[in-house]
Amino acid sequence: MTPLLSLRHVSKTFGSGPRAVRAVRDVSFDVSRGECLAVVGESGSGKTTLANMILGVFGQSSGEIRFDGRALPSRRTLEHRSAIQLVQQNPLSSLNPKRSVGASIRLGLDVFGIGRRSDRWRLVENALEEVGLPGDFRRRAPAALSGGQCQRVAIARALACQPRLVILDEPTSALDVLVQARVLRLLDGLRRTKGLSYVFITHDLSVVRNVADRVAVFRSGELVECAETGAIFENPRADYTRRLIGAVPVITDHELKLRESLSGGLPA
Repeated sequence: MTPLLSLRHVSKTFGSGPRAVRAVRDVSFDVSRGECLAVVGESGSGKTTLANMILGVFGQSSGEIRFDGRALPSRRTLEHRSAIQLVQQNPLSSLNPKRSVGASIRLGLDVFGIGRRSDRWRLVENALEEVGLPGDFRRRAPAALSGGQCQRVAIARALACQPRLVILDEPTSALDVLVQARVLRLLDGLRRTKGLSYVFITHDLSVVRNVADRVAVFRSGELVECAETGAIFENPRADYTRRLIGAVPVITDHELKLRESLSGGLPA
């Protein structure tokens, strides 16, 4: 089956001459339909540059990016922009403080012409309910929400655009550990019920162990290795991956069960 997203020998260089910076170097990988691929690495490893190329914020210097079997144009069409959505790192800064929650979500529906105009507020409320928030949250201001609620709104805004691929750029790093766990469970459930594909960008391997199908490890703009999540954790091939895994905090089974039981009773 044709992968939903395919990168072949993709590179990105900023500048020219002796001051040129090669941010991404000859990267190739696929993302299957319904798959969650985690892209991990230290700050400066090229993860966000990679995401911006997939989104079309800027073009690649060389190589090809294909979506659903077709090469993505340098100028993304409305169809592409709707199909590939982004959930940003900081949930509050990604929402316009002068807009209500509902207005921010509805903007995508208006831009991409999703649904009839008379139905769009209902679609906004449906999107909020899908992420576990009441539909009447659409009237609230972003500043009135908790961090977890803001991130759920950001996820609802992406889902309202009816995407097929969602780029998640450090979506839980601004949240505390308990809220983080609940948002991760929400994302995993939405992926499975809606058949979404995720590119999950993070510097934290411990976050992706239970949500990613495969892990792509980046260092200095290069793809070090890409394998199933279990193989990455149990039998990493690269020394760099071993060092990353060695830095992951370890908790006992008892601590894990306690964390899960506590997270179920706290608001996000």
